[in-house]
Amino acid sequence: MTQYKDLSKEQLLKIKDELVAAYESYKAQGLSLDMSRGKPGKDQLDLSNEINNVLVADSDYKCENGMDVRNYGILDGIPEAKRLFAELLEVEDKNVIVFGSSSLNIMYDYIAQCMIFGAGGKPWASQEIKFLCPAPGYDRHFGILEHFGIKMITVPMKDDGPDMDMIDELIKDENVKGIFCVPKYTNPEGLTFSDEVVRRFAAMKPAAKDFRVIWDNAYIIHDINDTPDELLNIFEAAKEYGSEDMFIEVTSTSKISFPGAGISALAASDNNIASIKKRMTIQIIGHDKINQLRHARYFKNVDGIREHMKKHAEIVRPKFEAVLNAFSNELDGLGIANWKNPNGGYFISLYVMPGTAKEVGRLCKEAGVVLTSVGATYPYGIDPDNSNIRIAPTFPDVEELNKAVEILCVCIKLAAVNYLLGE
Repeated sequence: MTQYKDLSKEQLLKIKDELVAAYESYKAQGLSLDMSRGKPGKDQLDLSNEINNVLVADSDYKCENGMDVRNYGILDGIPEAKRLFAELLEVEDKNVIVFGSSSLNIMYDYIAQCMIFGAGGKPWASQEIKFLCPAPGYDRHFGILEHFGIKMITVPMKDDGPDMDMIDELIKDENVKGIFCVPKYTNPEGLTFSDEVVRRFAAMKPAAKDFRVIWDNAYIIHDINDTPDELLNIFEAAKEYGSEDMFIEVTSTSKISFPGAGISALAASDNNIASIKKRMTIQIIGHDKINQLRHARYFKNVDGIREHMKKHAEIVRPKFEAVLNAFSNELDGLGIANWKNPNGGYFISLYVMPGTAKEVGRLCKEAGVVLTSVGATYPYGIDPDNSNIRIAPTFPDVEELNKAVEILCVCIKLAAVNYLLGE
């Protein structure tokens, strides 16, 4: 197949006429299709409905230590919920705190804590601090940092994780206080950090003694096929270097049970757990223990979560395949796009011809297809190449998804042709 860049002007104009005709027909249909956020579809949400009936069925509101979960108490989470997350994260129960429904809230709160009280040193708010941001990355991480006025430094992603050579140089600056990471099935690349990258994180020697790695393990068990990625346990790696205090790991059941109505957890070293719990004694008496008990009784253990996630995979896999097959059939060989083929997570990272991503987004929007805002996967919303688009295939049903991707491919081609024609 001939690449677009090798075609003559006449050939490009002919292709453009065909694309414009197809595009206008889509616009005339008045479609409304949403691929903007990584939300579970209704069929995925239905998988967890029985969680709501767990406590109703037996009317037993006591957790295993005898505490009535309807009352005050238990700051760091009921024992069975702590154990559930400890099994999932492969840490000890004592190194887990169970929170409310949102791991994003945990991360925001932890950064706020560091800004006000520091992380074993001066309050961050009293310093000109910086954070490292692997990109393309998670826009909500960037939003937290921008909200607190923390300077963001972009670190490019490689095939096995962030550019660790660049990170090792940047952390020589004592004003660099941390980094946000999604280590498994990264958002949006869908890649998993290699063992070497994880070990290099553990071995880091930052100039800032209060440097923190926010290890956002949101997709720790979100495999979609039979060849899942494996992620090295960061705390096991850190033990070798005595760097456990550097890491704050978070996760949640948001895409396991119910987004906004699940449970979340933080895992950290003994020192960090102690300092966080000390602050929590002032902030809150305890999170929703009824919801913790519901989840713990429903899933029982990590094997229960694994079996549940296989059901999610059966629903999600065809959606990923629909997108990837369309890209392969419509775009492969044209030299105008490339993409990742993840083994799990919630996103597909698409790279269109540099300089055209915003135009692709505009064309899609006018044709009734909503994508993640172009640039959102980079700090300050600025993609220097104007190329990356995060595709979120989980929310639409397969029929809607096929139509949305069909339109997306036409928009990618049309934007590329116009770019090559100088229009």
